[in-house]
Amino acid sequence: MKVRYLHTMIRVKDLEKTIEFFRLLGLEETRRIDNDKGRFTLVFLAPPGQHECPVELTYNWDGDDGLPSDSRHFGHLAYRVENIYEMCQKLADAGVTINRPPRDGHMAFVRSPDNISIELLQEGEHLPPQEPWASMENTGHW
Repeated sequence: MKVRYLHTMIRVKDLEKTIEFFRLLGLEETRRIDNDKGRFTLVFLAPPGQHECPVELTYNWDGDDGLPSDSRHFGHLAYRVENIYEMCQKLADAGVTINRPPRDGHMAFVRSPDNISIELLQEGEHLPPQEPWASMENTGHW
């Protein structure tokens, strides 16, 4: 039996703020569905040229009362980046907390506006340790 990956869905509280966060990571909107009857919007985002494996943002127009408020049960999304130090600096400059800095030149974690954990992994070999990242402590949990 053949199985094909479709997408990962996360619920969001502020659609535009979350879209902007994923744009900082380099993702682009690939499609959008506004469902008046169900009162929700779906926005699909993916890295350029990788539209076959998107993240789906689900925004419920009437809110998400009754749903879990902590997204730790979800785990995380992971993205490979060309230069982990440059990506973390771009995110930090935009006000994103680097929860687990890339001290090893290989891995970092940040969180989306809806507390979704995002793992960033360096493409190829680890980069040499570099300040301020090498001596930076973790912030919060990831």
